[in-house]
Amino acid sequence: MVSQFGSLGYTIMGKTADLTVVQRTIIDTLHKEGKQQTFIAKEAGCSQSAVSKHVNRKLSGRKKCGRKRCTTNRENRSLERLVKQNRFKNLGELHKEWTEAGVKASRATTHRRVKKFGYE
Repeated sequence: MVSQFGSLGYTIMGKTADLTVVQRTIIDTLHKEGKQQTFIAKEAGCSQSAVSKHVNRKLSGRKKCGRKRCTTNRENRSLERLVKQNRFKNLGELHKEWTEAGVKASRATTHRRVKKFGYE
């Protein structure tokens, strides 16, 4: 198994677990002392490649899971501007204006985004 500092021995949906805070601290400390990556890996209880990726800042955690969003942040901000300019328009009118601006989103998506902005 792995050392006392944390475990990378289990997997979550086919991926190994991220480095724990303790492991990252050990890696940073030993790297500053000039130790070799294989030694650091044994002490931290992880693979040498995990140490290498952490040291080179390539390991930023897991990628997002689930379906990708159909609207970008820029499109969401454009909807928010529409809502702020036309506070008394109903959802159907807002959706129509938003889609006329070139955004491909359903009415339900428009409703979720408007709710996210704090309007209902």
